Amino acid sequence: MVEQLQSLQQIQAAIAAENLTCSALTKHYLEQIKQTTNLNIYIEVFEEEALVRARELDAKPTSERGRLHGAVIAIKDVLCYKGHSVTAASKILEGFVSPYNATAIQRLLDEDAIIIGRVNCDEFAMGSTNENSHYGVTRNAANPDKVPGGSSGASAVAVQAGTCLFALGSDTGGSVRQPASFCGVFGLKPTYGRISRYGLLAYGSSFDQIGILSNTIQDAALALEIMAGADEFDSTASQKPVPSYSQQLNFEGKAKIAYFKSALEHERLDAEIKAQSFAFIENLKAKGHEVEAIDFDFLDYIIPAYYVLTTAEASSNLSRYDGVRYGHRSEEAKTLLETYQKSRTEGFGIEVKRRIMLGTFVLSAGYYDAYYTQAQKVRRLIWERTKAIFEDYDFILMPTAPTTAWDIGKLNDDPVEMYLSDIFTVHANMAGIPAVAFPLGTHSNALPIGIQLMANRFEEAKLLSFVNSLS
Repeated sequence: MVEQLQSLQQIQAAIAAENLTCSALTKHYLEQIKQTTNLNIYIEVFEEEALVRARELDAKPTSERGRLHGAVIAIKDVLCYKGHSVTAASKILEGFVSPYNATAIQRLLDEDAIIIGRVNCDEFAMGSTNENSHYGVTRNAANPDKVPGGSSGASAVAVQAGTCLFALGSDTGGSVRQPASFCGVFGLKPTYGRISRYGLLAYGSSFDQIGILSNTIQDAALALEIMAGADEFDSTASQKPVPSYSQQLNFEGKAKIAYFKSALEHERLDAEIKAQSFAFIENLKAKGHEVEAIDFDFLDYIIPAYYVLTTAEASSNLSRYDGVRYGHRSEEAKTLLETYQKSRTEGFGIEVKRRIMLGTFVLSAGYYDAYYTQAQKVRRLIWERTKAIFEDYDFILMPTAPTTAWDIGKLNDDPVEMYLSDIFTVHANMAGIPAVAFPLGTHSNALPIGIQLMANRFEEAKLLSFVNSLS
């Protein structure tokens, strides 16, 4: 019975009818975790703690129960949870225990969420496959020989494999939406600053945003509603009031939607994904929505500019991991300089080292203006053009990924090819706008296909209600 409950609304209805308890639900998810260990989803399962909390919630009077009563969730290993390890899937933070809760985590706990465990990811959220992890590769539940996407790949598989109701991830350049597409679930990346980043281990601070992977858009809306809002611990968190997203899911009227000809006619786009995307467009038109192709001249500049900027920020952010204050310290080091060198050499994986080196290079004297400054100009142009589009259109439609999930190990020796797999997701991060990836169908190779919609900054309510109208 429990496996048929795919939404919080269904779970809470079963609890209200006394057909289900939080304890029974948690035990079910724990059993699912044990049944799917071959997928390598969880780094750590909080079994006893989750069961204790479930019993406490079962004893709560109905009138005192929070909005997330019955929500069993998983968190990506980049979010701080007080008294628990957080390592960003890296050896450099092995053994580190968080002394505080991330703001997003605290707000979920305050509404009676149960955190069942922390899940795998690409090291420091750097990757598109969930292969760059100190804890090994996470596998796609649709086909264990395929990648789940990244960097929030295990968060997507946690939902896909039925081990939790929804999961938290982080999205720097598509790290929530691309895995959602590869795993056939919903993935929401809010507007930059909509959710506080306090307690989120930083990769690219001006790009990172906590996101949600779920079975339904309704659950994503409620989770966003609870986590969003101003935070005295994060000056980049928006002061804008938080709408009741979960209560505003009825889209009224007809939408005007743009899609980029350069995206849907891109040479890298799989033929079946292209065909299903155009079929989806025709379906939108049949429902009375207006869908138009427009020109967008910056698509091929997005990836280079994004990787210049994010690696620059990463080289700065990751300088705090030096083997002195916390985390891994080399036992081989004899001097302070050796402590820095050897600890980082031993602690960081190859992809993280690659991005630190690239970021350090583009920030170095003689290259700063040639690369970093130019990339910032491109970013500004992208936002200005995007803002102009939203003066005429409600949404931008885009494929989520150019292909379905590929074989594990296929792109390990070709990082540039892997970077290019983000070509359709990076736009939302460069512009700081919200985006939702949602299931579109199934490829002839039996793997999920997703598509995404983007809206103007802080227009999550409109975006979520429109996606809800489509499902």
